[in-house]
Parts: sequence; structure tokens; C-alpha cells
Amino acid sequence: MIRGLSLRFESLVQLHCACRQLRALSCRRVCRAQWKPVQSVCPVRPVRLYSQLWQRNTLISVAFPHYRHLATKEEKKKTQKKIPVTKGEVEIKQKMTVEELARAMGKDVDHIFEALLYTDVDFDSLEPDSILYEDHIKLVVKKSGMKYKSAKLKEEKEKENTDAVKRPPADPAVLTPRPAVVTILGHVDHGKTTLLDNLRKTQVASMEAGGITQHIGAFLVRLPSGERITFLDTPGHAAFSALRARGTNVTDIVILVVAAEDGVMEQTVESIQHAKNAGVPLILAINKCDKPEADPERVKKELLAHDVVCEEFGGDVQAVNISALKGENLMVLAEATVALAEMLELKADPTGLVEGTVIECRKDKGKGPVTTAIIQRGTLRKGCVLVAGRTWAKVRLMFDENGRAVDAASPGIPVEIMGWKEVPSAGDEILEVESEQRAHEVVAWRNYVEQQEKMKKDSEVIEAKQKEHRTEYEKQQQKLGHLTWRQRKAVLYKANKHLMFIKPKERVEIDKNVLSVIVKGDVDGSVEAILNILDSYDADHECKLEVIHFGMGDISETDITLAETFNGVVYGFSVKANETIKKLAAKKGIKIKIHNIIYQLIDDVKQELNSRLPPSVVENTIGEASVLDTFSVTVGKSKVPVAGCRVHKGLLDKKMKFKLIRKGEVIWKGSLSSLKHHKADVQVIKSGMDCGLSLDKDIEFKAGDEIICYEEKEVEQTTSWDPGF
Repeated sequence: MIRGLSLRFESLVQLHCACRQLRALSCRRVCRAQWKPVQSVCPVRPVRLYSQLWQRNTLISVAFPHYRHLATKEEKKKTQKKIPVTKGEVEIKQKMTVEELARAMGKDVDHIFEALLYTDVDFDSLEPDSILYEDHIKLVVKKSGMKYKSAKLKEEKEKENTDAVKRPPADPAVLTPRPAVVTILGHVDHGKTTLLDNLRKTQVASMEAGGITQHIGAFLVRLPSGERITFLDTPGHAAFSALRARGTNVTDIVILVVAAEDGVMEQTVESIQHAKNAGVPLILAINKCDKPEADPERVKKELLAHDVVCEEFGGDVQAVNISALKGENLMVLAEATVALAEMLELKADPTGLVEGTVIECRKDKGKGPVTTAIIQRGTLRKGCVLVAGRTWAKVRLMFDENGRAVDAASPGIPVEIMGWKEVPSAGDEILEVESEQRAHEVVAWRNYVEQQEKMKKDSEVIEAKQKEHRTEYEKQQQKLGHLTWRQRKAVLYKANKHLMFIKPKERVEIDKNVLSVIVKGDVDGSVEAILNILDSYDADHECKLEVIHFGMGDISETDITLAETFNGVVYGFSVKANETIKKLAAKKGIKIKIHNIIYQLIDDVKQELNSRLPPSVVENTIGEASVLDTFSVTVGKSKVPVAGCRVHKGLLDKKMKFKLIRKGEVIWKGSLSSLKHHKADVQVIKSGMDCGLSLDKDIEFKAGDEIICYEEKEVEQTTSWDPGF
């Protein structure tokens, strides 16, 4: 060992001597020289250099074998591209790696790691190519005594707006009369569909689930006088507020149906508000006047409170008493509608590119995406290329309200359109474009605009989250500011150590308290109505409700797979699930619940929420006893307190649970260790009997204490969510 150390020491001395000779050579600028060994104080082997022509670099490499490696490393450093740092200012950008930040600052990677010790970065997964958050980058620059500035982003070439827009107003000379578009509004079950049923001489109401309209129906009614009126029958149910609002936006006249025996109801008031917002004139139809309890005058007076003034009270609202079921006065109502339409002088331009509005849309198994639309300008024909929202169509077929194919649809006419690439949203504006290429341009532009808006919203959310996280982190740092980074790390590890063991349990609890649902509906409006109701859910503290997917059409295998992933429930509204899908769902343990009436579907959701709530524990009192005297008995080497009691209500059962109450305060809960009557062990003491008892815990009794015998029962909780109907 001593010999090894000696050899190492000799080598160091030789290296020292060689370095001295190199320095001497550099000072004299001598290219050729005879080198002689330099004697050291210690007896070591001399460094013998022979008389040769030595180039300086060769000599250095002989004297310092590691030079070549260092030289290569230095050359690599020189070739690395460095971002110039001027006056301590660093140019930063989002998603910089540790290595990129080091180059930008002109520092080594170790410096960045050292500065990151002051942040909440996870060092276990930190590498030179790890991406840093912007706030961490700024903090590192500040800690290094430098200033930062954001790198200038490459300015993207601004895209040209290729959206489709409406044509300018038409020349009055080309306008022609068109049918009035009339929307029937009112409270649920006040007879709106029955009224339209009689006008059309069909049986619409009998086909509706529960006799309640579930989506908008658009119909063209031809009166005996030859006049044509387009009617929109909107749902009166509380769930369909958005559909009623959409109906009034494309209408010319609103017929407000109010039941004579019920009067003004919640959706009646809402319908009045929709008509006012759209600036549409009203006609009042007081229905069910054939009933004995009907009171039309009361209805008119109630409407005064909502600024609906009938003509007999000096207003401008026509009021017609009708019986939709018996067909009484329906022609009077139709004539009033035609008269008002003539006063409005409804005209439209039947030439040029088509403009319209999507009233309803659905996915048909045989036809594909189908929309119900009202044409507002131009004449729609087969082959027209339409754009609505972020989809387009080349019209393949058109149908009227009776399912008959039509070749053309002029302004004011409702029509079903086939040929859409995707399902548009109800309420979207329909515009005709010149070609399919133009349609692609419009859709691409609209997708781009939506993407930009989404990116803007996402960035705002991210910034808010980062700010919140930074504030929380700074508060934490202030508390730990007096500690070194090693001490801080140790404190944080101790604080978070328990989470490693709690996380699996928390996961189970979270899964139990979340109801994930998939909603599938027949038409867009129905799905929209269901989602609006689910959005009103306000009991997340009890059980979270998450809509993980929604759409139109029958329930598919994808829906089942998604439900399995999230342990969810599939709800269908007026759709089907074939036998294959049902068997697949049964195999995977997925619930499929299909309804035709919306409030039944919502009730089902409430029941599912109730089933996921933890049961509440309720105490049922079985018996009560009063402590008359106290004493103690010796058991082994210890004394056990015993209470002499008298049962004054119910009975005491040793198997049940007990609690000790003193001056109205519960001081003990548990079980009895013994229950005796006349020194004999018993299981039950009835009312009026005396007994002696001891607890499973040493607690001193006092005269006047109350002993309560009770049992605990689990009771199912019900959600506090009230959908409003």
C-alpha cells in the first residue's frame, strides 16, 4: 500500500516538473531545445526528455495526457449555439428545457438545477431535456440576478375570412307574399298539440309519449279559404325552455294557449317573455272552454299582470275562446291569424341563394343526418349546396311534414332536408353557397375560428390555474423560508408521506360518489333539453354528476365501452338498443335506461343518484332508565362501578347499544358488560323493573343519570337536487 502511494506521489511530482518546463518554454518562445531532467527535493525518478524537434502541441499532449479530451470538449462548447445575453437580459419562451434555459442564460446546467431548488419542481424526474413551466423559468432568471423578456413569436400570416354571409336586403319589387310562420306556445298539457291536431285533421297528440310534445314539430296547414300557415308546435314542458325560445326566433305570430280552468302557469309566463324578446305579436287562445270549471275572464285578468292586454280591455291582443278537443271556434282562431298576417304584409324574396334556419335535427338510421328547416329566402331545390354551423350538405332529398318527397321549398315552407355530412345544431343559420369547394372553405374557416376561441379560453384557464398555484406555493415558501432546501424537502416529504397510503382508498370513495352518464336522444332538441336540466344539478357535495358523452341516434357499442371505462350509466331518450348491444351491456354490467317521457328519465337519474349516496344512520330508542343509586363491586383486584336503575319506558336489551346522558349531554356510548335483576344475569329488563348494570368502560355514575337503550338503522338518503318539475 505504501509503495502504491509512493508511486502516485512520484507521478504527481513528474507532472509538476513537466508543467514548469512548459512554462519556461512558453516564456522564451523557443521552438527547439534540449530538455534536461529537473531534480526534485524528493528522490524520485527523473523526467527524461530526448533531444528532438518538439512541436508545442505535441509536447503539451505528452505532458498532460488528458488535454486531448479537454480540447475536444472545449471545441464542442465553441460549436454550441448560444443565445446572446446582453446586459443581464434573457430571452425566454414557453416550454423551454433546462438545457435551453442554461444556454439562453450563458450558464451551465448545474446552475439551473441549483436555482430550481427554490421552486416546487419534482427533482426525481428532472433531466436536462425536461420542459419547465414559464413561472419556473422566470423564477430561475430572477434568482440568477437577471431580467427576462419574452421571445417574439413568429407572426402568423393572418387568414383571410372565407365565411359565408347573408345577402343584402332584396329589392322590394321582387318580393312576393309568403305563408305566416306561427308558433304555438303555452304551459304543458294546455292543449297546444290537440289544437294543431284539429287544424291538420291528424292524430299528432296520440302519437306523443304521455300526450306531451317532446320536440318542435313544423307543419304547413291549408285552410278552407285557401290560405296557408306554417305552424311550429313547441313543447310546453319545463325542460324545453331553449326550444321555445328558438321557435319564437323564426316566427311571425305567436298563439298563446292558456287552459280556461288552470289560468296563467309558469311556462305561460315564460312564453310571454319569449314573444316579447322576439318582438312578435300575440294572439290569445283560451282553450278548454267546454269544461264546467272554465273561466275565460279570469285568464284575461291574470294576463294583465304580465302586460298582455286583450282588445276588450283596450289592448291590441285578440282573444278567442276555443275547445281544441271538440273543434269549437277553431276557424275563428285561424281567421284571426290570417287577418293579423295580412296586416303584417309578410313577403320574401324567392330568388337567389337560399337562406333559412334549422328548427330541429336528428340522426335517422336509414336517411342519415336529417334536419327540419324553414326557408326564409330563395327557393330550395335538389342539388343545392348548403352550409349550417360547422357542417355542409348537398341536398339529396326533401320531404314535407307528411313524409312525401318534394322538389322545391319556397320561403315560409317547412321541409326535411337529407344530405348533411354531419348533424348541425338546432337554431343554426342555413346559407346556400355556390359549390362544394366553397362549402369546404366556409366550414374550414368556422372550424379555425372556433379553434382560436377555444385556445384563447384554454390559455386564460391555464394562466388562472398557474397564478393560483403560484400564490399557494409562495405562501408555503414563506412558512418554510427560514429552512435550508434540504430541511424544506424533508418537511414536505413528511407532510405528503401519508398520501401514498390514502390515495387508493380515496380512489374508491371518489368512484362511489360520482355518477357518470351518457345521454343519447332522437333529436338535437331533446338532448339539449336533457343537458340543460342536468346542468342545473347543484348537489356535488353529495354525489358528483358528470355527463361524459352525449349525442343523437341509437345506443351503440362505443357508448357501452365508454360507460364501462367510467363506470357510467347510458340513458336513451326515444332511441333504441338492439339485442346485441343489450347482451354486451349485460355482460359488462352496464345499465341501459331508455325513456320516452323526459321527466321519467330525470326521475330515473335522481334514483340512480340516491343509490350512490351513503346511507344515513338513524337511532331508534328502545328503552329509557334512570339511575337511582350507585355502588361498586369487586371483580378480581379491581372495583367496577355499578348503577342501580329503574326502567320507566320501553325495555333494556343487553344486545343493543347504550348511551349515558348527564344533564342533557351524552358522555358515553357503547355496550353493557353486565345486566342483572336480583343478582341474576338477564338479557332483557322490561318497563317498571329495577336492575343493576355496568358499562364496558369504567365511568362513575351519578344519581339522576339517564340510560338510553337504542338501535342504529341505516336509512337511504335522497338527493337534495330539485330539477324544477
